[in-house]
Amino acid sequence: MNQTPDVLRYAAFATTPGGGNPAGVVLDATRLDDAQMQVIAADVGYAETVFITEAAVDGDSRRNRVRYFSPIAEVPFCGHATIALAVALSRLHGTGTFKFDTSVGPVSIESAGQGADLTASFTSVEPRVAEFPTGVLDTLLGLLGVGRDELHPTYPPLLAFAGNWHPILVFADRRTFDSFVFDPDPMRTLMDAQNWAGTVTTLCEIGAGEFDSRNLFPVGAITEDPATGSAAAAFGGYLRLLSLVEPPSRVVVFQGSHVGRPSRLTIHIPPLGGIIVRGEAVEIA
Repeated sequence: MNQTPDVLRYAAFATTPGGGNPAGVVLDATRLDDAQMQVIAADVGYAETVFITEAAVDGDSRRNRVRYFSPIAEVPFCGHATIALAVALSRLHGTGTFKFDTSVGPVSIESAGQGADLTASFTSVEPRVAEFPTGVLDTLLGLLGVGRDELHPTYPPLLAFAGNWHPILVFADRRTFDSFVFDPDPMRTLMDAQNWAGTVTTLCEIGAGEFDSRNLFPVGAITEDPATGSAAAAFGGYLRLLSLVEPPSRVVVFQGSHVGRPSRLTIHIPPLGGIIVRGEAVEIA
């Protein structure tokens, strides 16, 4: 009978345990099968738990094979759990460069700082965008109770990918952004039907290079994600591919205030290649 491994708990994209997005971190899952990892993720109850399923890949002590599970299913990639794992590993092995082999490809991570001031950044896979399938955008807007005319004309609604597919909706009016509500069950049904493993990403521009974001992620008791690294990377790719920024550029996304866990995600958008997302992570007692 396998012994249940220790699960660390970190809040990513925040400087205090009460902010950011909580993630479970399992540093040794080499003896766990899929079902066991799923049970652990459900028991932890956070949006995602990350598992190291193979350490020291090809003899490289700073390269690990990792997998991510939400409480109900495996997720291809999870940004906030990646940041949490990088900070946890940095506390054990020192800061610097790590590489995580994920189901969407290799992801490079850099960590820096010391003690309670550790930060980490990951570089996403190559981003891309796509149009919504016929009728899907109207269905999504209907679930939010909003119309196309309430979206910002500068930011067209599209699907964006940098590890997970995320619908990107940017609202023109702050009041609409703050006040929309949705029923989690039909939203989950739509997301599953469209194979959206990430969040539905809604944003509102609040200043030059600054956005507030609500990321819809109905899973278990969760309805909105407090900080979504993969969505930040996808949004950075969206901005570059639509020529809405001039790289290299920096964008800050604030998230989580609507669910009481304020978060800050810094997006660095280079001219080419993956998008870089940076943030802190602190251990939850």
